[in-house]
Amino acid sequence: MDQDWSADLQRIDGGSRALLREQSLWAIWVYRFGRRVDHRPDGFRKKMLTRWYWFLHRAVETLTGIGLPKASKIGGGLRIWHFGGIFVHPEVVMGDNCTLRQGVTLGDKGNGTGAPVVGNNVDFGSGAHVIGPVRIGNDVKVGALAVVVNDVPDGSTVVGNPARIVMRATTI
Repeated sequence: MDQDWSADLQRIDGGSRALLREQSLWAIWVYRFGRRVDHRPDGFRKKMLTRWYWFLHRAVETLTGIGLPKASKIGGGLRIWHFGGIFVHPEVVMGDNCTLRQGVTLGDKGNGTGAPVVGNNVDFGSGAHVIGPVRIGNDVKVGALAVVVNDVPDGSTVVGNPARIVMRATTI
C-alpha cells in the first residue's frame, strides 16, 4: 500500500469507503497512481499504465475540476475540501498534511520562473493563489482569496491581495 495514500485516507472520515462520496479523493488517487507508475521499471507494462493514467487524469480533471499532475511532488495526508477549480503546477513541491479548498491555484507566473514550494501542515483557504517561486513555511494558514507572491515564514497567517502577514507564531 502507498504510504502517502494511506495518510490521505486517514484525514478523511470513512477511509476508503469515502471514495464513493468524496470526488476530491478521485483526483488524489489518480495522482498517487501516476506517481506509482512513474516508479515502475521501463517496459510495456509501464507504457500501458502510463496511458491509463493519462486517460484517468483527464477524465477526473474534467469531472472534478482538480488538476494534480503527477510531476508535482505532494506529501502524504493531502486533504481537498469542496472540490473544483483547484490547479497545481507540475513543478510544485508540497509537504505533508496540507489542505486545499475550492479555487486554489499553486502556479508559476507564466514566464518559467518556477513554482511554489510548500511546507508541511499548510491550510489554503478558498480561492487562494500562490504564484511564482514562493516558499511557504510549515504550519501556515493562507486566507481565502489571498494572493501570495512573496515567501511566508513558518507559523504565519497571511491574507489579502497581495497577501500580508497578519499573525506569526510566537517562539518561547
